[in-house]
Amino acid sequence: MWDDAFPSFLIGLREGLEAGLIVSVLIATLVRSGARARLPQVWTGVLAAISLALSFGAVLTFTAASLPATAQEAFGGALSVVAVGFVTAMVFWMRRSARTFSGEIREKVTGALGMGAGMLIVTSFLAVGREGLETALFLWTTARAAGESTGPLIGAGTGLLLATGLCWGLYRRVLHINLTRFFTATGAVLIVIAAGVLGYGLRDLQEGRVLPGGTSYAVDLGGSVDAGAWYSTLVQGVFNLTPTMTWLQVAGYAGYLAIVMTLFLRSAPGWPTETAQKARETKPVRPASARRRPAWVVPVAVVAVPATLAGVAVAVGGSRPAGAQTVAVSETDCGKGFTAPKPGRRTFQLHNTGDRTSEVYLIDPGTGAVYGEVEGLAPGTTRDLAATVAGGTYAWRCVPSTGKAVTSRAVRVTGGGGTTAAVVPVSAADLAAPLTSYKAYVDRGLATLVAQTRRLSDDVGAGHLGAARADWLTAHRTYASLGAAYGTFQDYDQKINGRPDGLPGGVHDKGFSGFHRIEYGLWHGESADELAAPARQLAADAAGLRKAFPTQDFDPGDLPLRAHEILENTLQFELTGDAGQGSGTELATADANLTGTRELLGVLRPLLTSRAPHLLPTVDTDIARLQKLLDSAHHGGSWTPVERLDATTRARLNGATGQLLEDLAPVPDLLEIRKSA
Repeated sequence: MWDDAFPSFLIGLREGLEAGLIVSVLIATLVRSGARARLPQVWTGVLAAISLALSFGAVLTFTAASLPATAQEAFGGALSVVAVGFVTAMVFWMRRSARTFSGEIREKVTGALGMGAGMLIVTSFLAVGREGLETALFLWTTARAAGESTGPLIGAGTGLLLATGLCWGLYRRVLHINLTRFFTATGAVLIVIAAGVLGYGLRDLQEGRVLPGGTSYAVDLGGSVDAGAWYSTLVQGVFNLTPTMTWLQVAGYAGYLAIVMTLFLRSAPGWPTETAQKARETKPVRPASARRRPAWVVPVAVVAVPATLAGVAVAVGGSRPAGAQTVAVSETDCGKGFTAPKPGRRTFQLHNTGDRTSEVYLIDPGTGAVYGEVEGLAPGTTRDLAATVAGGTYAWRCVPSTGKAVTSRAVRVTGGGGTTAAVVPVSAADLAAPLTSYKAYVDRGLATLVAQTRRLSDDVGAGHLGAARADWLTAHRTYASLGAAYGTFQDYDQKINGRPDGLPGGVHDKGFSGFHRIEYGLWHGESADELAAPARQLAADAAGLRKAFPTQDFDPGDLPLRAHEILENTLQFELTGDAGQGSGTELATADANLTGTRELLGVLRPLLTSRAPHLLPTVDTDIARLQKLLDSAHHGGSWTPVERLDATTRARLNGATGQLLEDLAPVPDLLEIRKSA
């Protein structure tokens, strides 16, 4: 739990210390001014600020719970970005003001002493309220990122208690702390944590469809990193770095960290120094005695008003769904606490009470159809699952990382009308026929590739470099049309289609081989003698791949993944021109990639039609639009290079590819092989 608690502990400690120091200065100023009788007014303002912060947290929680799933993501993402802005401003403000803010507070209190009880209450309320609102917002975002509230609340509570103790020690002068160094060190750590919150917020905005690029992944270690391992939960809890991150997340995280940390560290020489001065001496101010009121009226009022406003906001925005309930997840207690919810949008809090990471599915026990799922629920953690409940039968299926799957008792929901969209689970057996068909397609393509690369090698050997250029494009398009099998080709893909990126010698590196090596030579004036060996090696590697392919392990789960990933690579490499080595035929490769995608969707069509009948007509329209744009760049035997496209045409190509990617995004989820045992 410490991994989730640490960010909240730090924000509780920092904000608590800031607020505590303000309160200490307020009290010390009144005591030294002989105005002890005015202390209840300070505590009234402080209490009001705390009440406002708690009410603000309640409004955030209940408002988010009442929103649809997509709106929840957008709402949470927006507030995460706002929280990062507040924390960043707070870090820089405290770095500049650590040595001077006590004098500023004393001046405000001195001025308020002569203006009646109300002004002193307002002064203390405003001084502490900002810290309280910042704390509430940041704690809400960190708890949401952690997927559970226990750890963040414990961390924040511990930080606030420690801050209270430190402030008491400073006030009593039994403790000495270099506040400048303290706020500098904690500020640097908070910047790192805020970078993670920003990345998480950007991901939420992508999932809420506010920002694009939700399926363009810069990092995808989901298959090699255990999300439930201690090191994964530690990194994710403290830094909000996940095994899978989009390009926007990575750019936001790295950009924020580089810019803000640089500015923060460079601000050290320019710290303002406070001129030594004594607090202004103020004469004791006699309390006004115009009208006396009960001592409890103002404290009760300032607590009740924010709480009432919070209640009104919750009532207007919609309360937390009545069907919200905590459901236990483990290899023995799957579904414990699950009762029949009322129809409508419901949020279930899934708490893993076992000792193994689990996959959790809300299912129709009759058909096995999945209404919602949570993957990688680690032991001791809690995550929300939102689903729309209609009339029907529901149960939970818990699939631990090791051991057998457990299905809870079923409950019957009546009323509500209509049906709820569910995904019929796919098994490896369901994908067996599509896999067989696609393997046959790849085998035919490899046979063609072997013949084409031999012709390329022969023409290079004979010195017919003009014919070799045409041979190269034909063979490369054949290979590019086999995109769904790249992951199966193992080392052959790097040998046949590897790029020079990352090689010590770049295009001149001895390890640079295959199509792009020959492309570089053919379009950069290399002789036939220089290209003969790479061409022979390419032909040999193509023949070796065809021989090895029948024995290579082709995971059936790769098929739905590749339906999306082929064109992701097209958008990243071909349409940017990054993959080309001089031929200017990136759009020919993109055309071949589209052919491979169309073939793959053809073998998956029966499964997709039964699960999402409206998906394929939309995708077919997208494919036709993109094909038309690619055809317009094809002129006989030549293709317009990407860098020669006008801005409008290039934008249309990128837009059509991006739209097709967005419409293909559901395919991996629809055809995911879900654990059942």
